[in-house]
Formats: sequence, structure tokens, C-alpha cells
Amino acid sequence: MFKLNVRNILILLVIVALANSCGEYSKLVKSSDYELKYTKAIEYYEAGEYYKAQALFEDLKGIYRATDKAQKVAYYNAYCSYGLGEYSLAAYLFKDFVRVYPASEHAEEVSYIAAYCYYLNSPEVSLDQTFTKAAIAELQFFVEKYPNSEKRAEAEKHIDELQFKLETKAFDNAMLFYNIMDYKAATTALRNVLKDFPDTKYREEIMFTIMKANYLLAENSIVAKQYERYQETIEDYYAFVDKFPNSKKIKEAEKIFTNSVKFIESKNGL
Repeated sequence: MFKLNVRNILILLVIVALANSCGEYSKLVKSSDYELKYTKAIEYYEAGEYYKAQALFEDLKGIYRATDKAQKVAYYNAYCSYGLGEYSLAAYLFKDFVRVYPASEHAEEVSYIAAYCYYLNSPEVSLDQTFTKAAIAELQFFVEKYPNSEKRAEAEKHIDELQFKLETKAFDNAMLFYNIMDYKAATTALRNVLKDFPDTKYREEIMFTIMKANYLLAENSIVAKQYERYQETIEDYYAFVDKFPNSKKIKEAEKIFTNSVKFIESKNGL
């Protein structure tokens, strides 16, 4: 019984404390004591209470416009959005900060965080990659603007991650054609992946799939098209084994090559 009473008392004390806290914050929001608002906003920010801090900084933006506190208000306000996970808004506020205060000691730091917000907004591979392309552009712009930045290596690492995401998206889209047995479209799409991403990590699989897709296309083609497509398969085989002579798929590739050569020889009367 005693434990239950103590628990109830503690809950009541917490409720009272929260009520008083909310009441104090409500009074602060309505207050015209802007110096107090500024001080408390920074305290809320440093305590990780970004929502409360954000509301106060938003109110102070107009009050401190064209004063020595304006830059700090804009700086903290942008970071509040960042802390709340509002990355699109944060990116806009950080970029606006650099536009308004290009000579600020925080300009480089803020420029990187703005680009990083785009990186954080990049969706998973299965979704539209518009934000990923925008993130790459923003990070590349940062690297070009601040080539000696301590954040350069980190920015370039993120660029590589995002580029790989685009590669994967393009590769997955191309493989969809192969999986639905549209082999002609598959070979075109896969060749485009190699063209757009010459250093792709998927090169071995792409080159093998192009060869196999051409072989399957030849098998299912009308007679008039078969010779040409088996010939393309043979050319794709040579390109594949030249690049990946120790591939785990070399035996399957050799079988495809042998069958293609047999067809060509039969047509040539050999």
C-alpha cells in the first residue's frame, strides 16, 4: 500500500512539474522580453528541446533582424530543423544562411550540413532517385567550393555511396527486362548502365547477362534474325572472358559460346 502511494505521489509531482513547465513556456512565448527569449531559446537548443527552441528563434528572427544577434538566431534556427529531422527545411535554412552571411565563420560548416541534409533525404533504391541526384550535386558543389575542407573526404564518401545507389537503381531497372524475358530491351538497358557507370561494381554480372540475354534472344528469334544474334553472343562471350577470365560463371559462358558457334558453323556448312 505504501509503495502504491509513493508511486502515485511521484506521478502527481511529475504532472505538476510538466504543467508548470508548460505554463512557464507558454508565458515565455507570449513575453516581450526578447533578451530572455533569446537566452532561453539557446538553453532549450543545448538541452535538445529543438521544438521549443525553434518556436522562440522563429519569433526572434524578425525582432533581431539587422542586429548583431541576427546571424546567431538564423544559425540556431537552422540547426533546430536539423535536430528535428526536418532535413528539407534545414537544407533551405542552411543555404539561406550562407547566402545572407557568406563571410560568416560558420559558412563552410553550414554549407556542408546543407549538402548532408540532401544526403539524408536520399530514399531507398526502389524509390525515385531525384533527391539522390540533387544530393550528389550539392556535395560536389561543396567539394569544389571548399577543396581543402576537413569534410572533403566525408563528402566524397557520401558521393560514392549515392553514385552506387544510382548504379543499383539503373541495374535493377535493366534486370527487370531480363526477368520478364524481354531480352532485347534488357541488352539495351544493360549496355546503357555500362555507358553511364563505366566503373560499376556490377560490370561482371552485366556483361554476363548481356551475353546470355543475346543467346536467349537468338534461341527465340525468327530464323532470319538468329545468325546475327548468335554472332553477337559470340562477340559478347569474347568480351566477357577477356575481362573476367576467372569468373565463377565461366563454365556457363563457355556452354553458351559452344552452342552459338555450332549454330554459326551449321549455317556456314562447316
